[in-house]
Amino acid sequence: MFSAIKLQLWRGDQHVLRGLCFTVAAGRCLQLTGVNGSGKSSLLRALCGLLPLEAGAVVWRGADTAADRHAFHAELAWLGHGTALKGDLTAAENLRYSAGLRRTLSGAEIDGALATVGFANADQRLARQMSAGQQRRVALARVLLLDCPLWLLDEPTANLDSRGQEMFNQMLDAHLQRGGLAIVATHQALALPAQRLQELELS
Repeated sequence: MFSAIKLQLWRGDQHVLRGLCFTVAAGRCLQLTGVNGSGKSSLLRALCGLLPLEAGAVVWRGADTAADRHAFHAELAWLGHGTALKGDLTAAENLRYSAGLRRTLSGAEIDGALATVGFANADQRLARQMSAGQQRRVALARVLLLDCPLWLLDEPTANLDSRGQEMFNQMLDAHLQRGGLAIVATHQALALPAQRLQELELS
């Protein structure tokens, strides 16, 4: 269970979050919607602990995440607007380096994650030589390899074509069916069964 309790957040002189509350249970995805500038990215960053809240609490597994950030982050897969790839490394090297900071990975696991996101048999191109869509696929493969129950994703389908968006929906649905939980900010409607999807519109 993941809960936000009376969140208050200011960004400069703008009051972004005003006593926001919600709860998301295992096996469900909360889709964050709203116009540009409505606070979707700020909310996700605050939930991760990257932005300090003026008031309120973020609760994971019944405990305030501020009490033990390390334990919370160990169960969290975060994907922001950027892909956080090293430009001079290949797809496999990036994954071995970034996801490998959390857990030991085999070559077969990395290849399997790349296949899942539609980037199987990735050649030796460096990340800086990849298209924006290919970079996004590699970043999504990292989310898979982290093997975390909680996903917080900011515009995960940015720069993906229609097949890439379909791939993401399948990847997300599989995560939820395994009992995972996700909070996703996106302008693209998620294609998930109604029983696994809830929506929060920010204004």
